[in-house]
Amino acid sequence: MKNIFEAAGSSKFFLSSLTLDNQFQKFDDFLKWFHEKKKEDNFIVNEIPFSGLDQWDFLDNKTALVHHSGKFFKIEGIRVRTNFGGQKEWEQPIINQPEIGILGILTKLFNGTLYFLMQAKMEPGNVNGLQLSPTIQATKSNFTRVHKGKSPDYLNYFIEGSRSEVLIDQLQTEQGGRFLRKRNRNIVIRIDEEVEVLPNFCWLTLGEIKKLLELDNFVNMDARSVISTIPLMNDQLILDAKKIDWDNNSDLSINGINLNLLNLDLVQSICCEKGQFRSTDQIISWYTSQKVKYELSIETIPLSQLKDWKITSDTILNNERYFSVIGVEVRSGTREVKTWTQPLIKDSNTGLLGFLTKKINGILHFLIQAKVEPGNLDIIELSPTVSCSNVTHLMKDTSSWPPFLEYFINTSHSQILYNTIQSEEGGRFFHLQNRNMIIEIDEALDVVLPGNYIWMTLSQMMDFMKYSMFNIEARSLVSSLNFFRKEA
Repeated sequence: MKNIFEAAGSSKFFLSSLTLDNQFQKFDDFLKWFHEKKKEDNFIVNEIPFSGLDQWDFLDNKTALVHHSGKFFKIEGIRVRTNFGGQKEWEQPIINQPEIGILGILTKLFNGTLYFLMQAKMEPGNVNGLQLSPTIQATKSNFTRVHKGKSPDYLNYFIEGSRSEVLIDQLQTEQGGRFLRKRNRNIVIRIDEEVEVLPNFCWLTLGEIKKLLELDNFVNMDARSVISTIPLMNDQLILDAKKIDWDNNSDLSINGINLNLLNLDLVQSICCEKGQFRSTDQIISWYTSQKVKYELSIETIPLSQLKDWKITSDTILNNERYFSVIGVEVRSGTREVKTWTQPLIKDSNTGLLGFLTKKINGILHFLIQAKVEPGNLDIIELSPTVSCSNVTHLMKDTSSWPPFLEYFINTSHSQILYNTIQSEEGGRFFHLQNRNMIIEIDEALDVVLPGNYIWMTLSQMMDFMKYSMFNIEARSLVSSLNFFRKEA
């Protein structure tokens, strides 16, 4: 596979995304290595009562659940008021973690191909314990060693810029429904020097990572967030692609790359301005109008005063279908600290994140939603077409379905472009999972859009991605996009 695309060398990300032959190990050998790491760690997580939490306590009158250091994060209560959606006012617990963490991937060229240094990492809330993670994922409290443990591996490459070349550097948000205005620095750097590969790390191509994203609960949320920011085609390749006569050329190629071997719909969606349903200026105007239209007011209130929520000895819960807050005790042989306790957000319900796509003017477009969530920094963020936390509950009452959910419930196999179960960040969420889906509907099907929806090409999505406008749920789906044909 690698030799076919040698001409793609002008775009290192592109070439790496098309490379499945790893010079360090075969793909099956990597999977064996990964599963052996899972056996080695002896990772143990137990739910415990709040009284068993070490260095964590409720403040007076149970106003908030905080760490003694004042660092890491705290669980507090908020009252939400908005004019978005069906529910205009509610109260809930939320994670308040104002510090900016680092989600970073170290890359290096080997024989002209860009490799990504990835980590097999345990997190207490992971469904399957071990997941594939970025080179580094650390809160500021972690990398400043508030926990008194050792510094995260490879941290120096991300805080000493003189040793590396920055390829991507963006501030991106986390779940607006569970975090209060939380952001992380998503960064990809390239080094030239030799680097020691530590026992829980390995080199993978971007193509291999994309292949692993087809597996349930394998690539963690932090890695998906960073991968989503990668522009698979550089400016020169896009300019070359724009010169192609797509309608009258059976031998489609860019700089010698045979595009007929790839997913042409995605290639065109990221390359072609001709055929875009909305111009960039129109999308900016629509986005601005949504921020003006919708309002969001957040008021901090004590946990003990949250309406319809109660605090017991071992949980903060709502009697309805919502999430809860629990305490856990963790034992791990591979983390900076070997044992610790902490709160986690628990939700046993499986959600659904889905992009609806269709061709407009022959170009694949994605249906984007402007969505208000309580933790959003700037009222709205760009979200998948459908983003709901409990599909099983919604199935009981079709009148409560969000727009376009029926397309995902009643879809046929031929329409499905992507379909996996992915779990959310295991450092804050306990076994929280969402089905991630991308489906394509017929181009001739007329879809009536509510005012907070708009069609965008992949090129437009990647442009707006740079400015922290897409939420983590949308980025999780974008990370799965693969230039290989579906049947490959």
